[in-house]
Amino acid sequence: MLTKILSAAHFGLTTIPVEVEVNLSKKGFPGFSIIGLPNKSIEEAKERVKTALANCGISFPTAKIVVNLAPADVPKEGSHYDLPIALGILHEIKISKLPKEKSFFYGELSLDGSLRHSKGTFLLAVAAKKQKIKNIFIPSLSANEAAVVKGVNVYPVSSLKQLIDHLNEIEEIKPHKVPAKSASDQHQSFEYDFAEILGQEQVKRALEIAAAGGHNIFMIGPPGSGKTMLARALPGILPPLSEEESLEVTKIYSVTGNIPPGGSLIKIRPYRSSHHTTSRIGLIGGGTTPHPGEISLAHCGVLFLDELPEFPRSTLETLRQPMEDGVINITRVAGSIEFPAQFMLIAASNPCPCGFLGDPKKECKCSPRQISRYQSKLSGPLMDRIDLHLNVPAVETEKLMADRKANSQIAQSSNQIRAQVTKARQIQQKRFKGLSFFTNAKMRNKEVKQHCNLDNETKLLLKQAVNNFNLSARAYFRVLKVSRTIADLANKEKVGKEFVAEALQYRTRFE
Repeated sequence: MLTKILSAAHFGLTTIPVEVEVNLSKKGFPGFSIIGLPNKSIEEAKERVKTALANCGISFPTAKIVVNLAPADVPKEGSHYDLPIALGILHEIKISKLPKEKSFFYGELSLDGSLRHSKGTFLLAVAAKKQKIKNIFIPSLSANEAAVVKGVNVYPVSSLKQLIDHLNEIEEIKPHKVPAKSASDQHQSFEYDFAEILGQEQVKRALEIAAAGGHNIFMIGPPGSGKTMLARALPGILPPLSEEESLEVTKIYSVTGNIPPGGSLIKIRPYRSSHHTTSRIGLIGGGTTPHPGEISLAHCGVLFLDELPEFPRSTLETLRQPMEDGVINITRVAGSIEFPAQFMLIAASNPCPCGFLGDPKKECKCSPRQISRYQSKLSGPLMDRIDLHLNVPAVETEKLMADRKANSQIAQSSNQIRAQVTKARQIQQKRFKGLSFFTNAKMRNKEVKQHCNLDNETKLLLKQAVNNFNLSARAYFRVLKVSRTIADLANKEKVGKEFVAEALQYRTRFE
């Protein structure tokens, strides 16, 4: 006999159907083999399925069992094939029926027969909708994640016994509906509020502009000047994800298993902070079977790289292409996979190894050679792709000792700044409706020329700046993009001279 159960495999963010073919034969020696290019986690399914059936009071058949994962020429990985394999065996030994309609089965088994939270169920639901398959059976802990996709019946399965009772029409499993407030919708508390940060008004203004337009920013300053605190306060002024952005981010977090049990649609912008020991593959993605890296996990959000010169130069150079294109292409022998990577890069650095180069109060003890070697890790092409360059000086003593309550009343809070940023983002979403990007930072030259019309006086100012600062063509367009964002924050249609002048002061790099 032969039983066919439908499951799925993920390649990047693409899902393809996989037929799990289960055959039991009394001829030949008893055994249990899985074929169809399975990896180690699928091979171990044999022991999980055997033990789960035994603990459910079901005798494992003494027969030659062959499981084929078709198409057989495509490599497969993951523990979610446990459920379709177990169901195929149960159908072969006449313990369970199969559903009348074509359905996906997907989930990892525990040894007691219950189902564990499995990654990738959101992608499965999206694929089911695209292929017009109405029913999917997945672990109950993963049901919130998949149920946000409309037009698909998500059946939450808590155990193998519950699934058998449902298929045998003993006790029905009802399709799952997402509760009004799921785990991913809960209010996020932020580590720092902008009103609590003493001084650094220019840097806070630059972070507001970066958040409004999705621009990259580079902060350089001595230790203790507040670079890390400012970067950690940035999530508090970012607007919530739009529906389209939310779907893209949820796909990435689903396939990597970063949505917790009971979690649902991601609605808060990602904030990723990578240590300088992070490998190149960990940062941009890859591996034998390519998986998303930090830049993709920061899609539509922020990637913070502290102590930027401490990263290997070869690792930093891999950021250049995704920073420009908003995607990362990873090619292996088996094929090419594309991951989205439209992230804001927030980078921080000391001016030299000791950190006090140019400090008016502390003497730098680094030799010219040490300073040159330290700064040379940041290449010109990489720095040219960063829109805002800021010198972050040490905070003055008077501001440190100022009354915190009085300071918080004068300074804008994160909530106030977020309201302004959200209005600017809404203007951009309306402007770029129907395009593949959502912010000014991702405008192509065509859109820059269309949305950044300058009068003659402003053109003259920009021309002088290009000549005096020796700006590249890329830097010229990035100044215009930042100017467009500043105009959006001011709710102005025209990019005036004052907006270009402010954008230019963030372009001159610290030397």
